Amino acid sequence: MTDIDKLLVVMEQLRAPGGCPWDREQTHESLKPHLIEEAYEVLHALDADDDEELREELGDLLLQIVFHAQLAREEGRFDMQGVIDSIHAKIVRRHPHVFGDVKVRDSREVLDNWDRIKQEERREKRKTRDSLLDGLPPGLPALYEAYQMGVRAARAGFDWNEARQVLPKIREELDELEAILAGPDRAAIRAEAGDILFAVVNLCRKLSIDPETTLKNTNQKFKRRFHYIEKKLEASGRNIQECPIEDLEIIWQESKQWEN
Repeated sequence: MTDIDKLLVVMEQLRAPGGCPWDREQTHESLKPHLIEEAYEVLHALDADDDEELREELGDLLLQIVFHAQLAREEGRFDMQGVIDSIHAKIVRRHPHVFGDVKVRDSREVLDNWDRIKQEERREKRKTRDSLLDGLPPGLPALYEAYQMGVRAARAGFDWNEARQVLPKIREELDELEAILAGPDRAAIRAEAGDILFAVVNLCRKLSIDPETTLKNTNQKFKRRFHYIEKKLEASGRNIQECPIEDLEIIWQESKQWEN
């Protein structure tokens, strides 16, 4: 018995009569939040550069996959072996430059081949798409969805040549927002704010920066600095709600030095 087989047996026992009541109650639907949570835990471990935590979180994520496969097996749809066989066949099929005789010069050609093979697979399954942007999961975080749309558009040649060319677009969107900011049209203001976010995401893409992870790191930085302000005011017996913004800005600048 392989190690993955042992894990499959454990999951089967958890789901069997007399097993764990909680595990027996779960469905594909009820497990969705746990799958998302475990994926984000893996990202956190990667950001922390913590091998021990990463190993543990990858195991938790693997358990979610095994759980869903067990549910499908009980329903007679597929099993874990089917999951493994499917991804094995897909990876071999989509890497003909490794497992076949196709020649590629760089990663761009690898991605071009990948897209072409995916298109062929969809035609074989009669799952054609009207647009290159079709097929993105509707539940994706908005930042990542914008990033992936930019990636797909770029593969079709609809893109800036370099990152610095995105900056004028961001300035243009900022100017458009500033021009209507005092007006009553809230829908237009929301639309322009969205355009700014979309342009910044594309700047991140051109800089090979993951916008989701980058914003998460900035969120944590803001949290640390804000907490510094709270502690500083608490030590002096002051309340943050009653403190002038000028004083808060001075302490905010202190927090930057404190981090360094």
